[in-house]
Amino acid sequence: MKTLYDVIVVGGGGSGLAAAVSAAENGMDVAILEKNSHLGGTTGIAIGSFSANRTLLQRKAGIEDTLESHVEDAAKFADPEIDSRNNDDLRRFFLGHSGETIQWLMDMGVSFYGPNPEPPNRVPRMHNAIPNAKAYIAALQVRLLRLRGTIICKTPVCKLVCDNGQVNGVEARIEGKSTLFKAKQGVVLATGDYPNSAEIIAKYKGPQYSNIGGINETATGDGHLLAREVGARLVNMDLTYGPEIRFIPSRKKNLTQILPAKGPLARIMGRLMPLVPQAVVNTVIKRLLVTWQHPENAILDDGAILVNSRGGRFCDETRWPDREIAIAAQPDGICYLLLDKRLIERYSAWPHFVSTAPEIAYAYVADYLRLRPDIAVSDNSVERVAQRRNIPPGALRQTVESFNRFATGITSDPFDRGGNVRPLDGNRWVLLGPAKAYFTTTAGGVAIDEQLHVLDDSGSPIPGLYAVGLVGTGGQVLWGHGLNIAWALTSGRLVGKCIANSDSFALPYS
Repeated sequence: MKTLYDVIVVGGGGSGLAAAVSAAENGMDVAILEKNSHLGGTTGIAIGSFSANRTLLQRKAGIEDTLESHVEDAAKFADPEIDSRNNDDLRRFFLGHSGETIQWLMDMGVSFYGPNPEPPNRVPRMHNAIPNAKAYIAALQVRLLRLRGTIICKTPVCKLVCDNGQVNGVEARIEGKSTLFKAKQGVVLATGDYPNSAEIIAKYKGPQYSNIGGINETATGDGHLLAREVGARLVNMDLTYGPEIRFIPSRKKNLTQILPAKGPLARIMGRLMPLVPQAVVNTVIKRLLVTWQHPENAILDDGAILVNSRGGRFCDETRWPDREIAIAAQPDGICYLLLDKRLIERYSAWPHFVSTAPEIAYAYVADYLRLRPDIAVSDNSVERVAQRRNIPPGALRQTVESFNRFATGITSDPFDRGGNVRPLDGNRWVLLGPAKAYFTTTAGGVAIDEQLHVLDDSGSPIPGLYAVGLVGTGGQVLWGHGLNIAWALTSGRLVGKCIANSDSFALPYS
């Protein structure tokens, strides 16, 4: 087996594939080492939103945009206290290159729908890949293979190899055997984030969060640990998007997973999208909403209760993040949302929705019942919805009666729930779940400069080591829809250029 390359990329998700393609486009012999049996990473299971400014699609839609306004708007998504920890220079650098990345992807055959509005962005900037983020993975993989890049799956990297202070290879395991891969020009970490590393979460965020995982089960912070072993500085490791309640993913492939991600049909879909009635577009997007988006907190604030598989309440449903910590401590870490007739009717029309992709589509109770029967059931009594989820009917009835005594002022709430509450009653009930507490993403990463070099504790580059995507956030707070994927693919695209011109200054942006 060949083990000597110009560049070795650790991780085959969106950022890793972009990095490998970029390196190959710049004339380098490159290999991706992916620990899983397939490519994709967290990017491969995402909706595919990409936030960018001054794009071709914006110009075609008559939208005038500027880098400065995007920089200002990107700072509004997170709480000001959290955004104050952002690496402003790096985020501005990234956003300055985001539009170029969209064009790069389009030149590879990726089609986009949009741009779509997403407040507080002052103009539409959210570009959605057709049919979803798997389009990025398909296009990049095909491009890499055409450039004679190498992809080796089932190959976890367990160590960075250094020679005289320079990273020049990795030690990986193939079928249980240690194999040394050498890199003549650089090693790129593209290993994603760490929501499923109980060790990292406990260390930086607190042990009370260690039972809460992420959507991508194999996102375990491997690159963070590898980088730290060679002296890299880690920043913002306690920052996470979430935890939040999300329904468990469907095991059944939906339409958006079946639709082609590349080729003539995907291009035709891209050209036809502006002609498709908005109602049809919303139906497709709703299928993604009920799979990936979280239920709004408002539904709990309005009176829905959380119960476990035994039919009992276990927390104040309105208190974040205590409720997510409590969910993770329940049997199998699951819970259900119980809605009565009043709440079903309330969350059946605007402005009260169960979940949303802002300004694009809204999913109501009926959408969940139609599109996700695996996590949404309806019946005319508490006992009947309980039976349909194998929850003890008597226990759920007792829980509702106990809650109603609290709601009518007869008793106090054992969980000290605050706010306005109303009794749960009526002849129609809906149970949504199973749901779990998840971290959507983690924000912490290795410190990097604008050439994607990994920096040590003194702020000096570690020769031969680069980082992109969620492992290489460099202190950025990227909390708007489409910013994480945009950073993953943009940083991957740029790192190949940076390695090819490793003696140059940072790439300019405008």
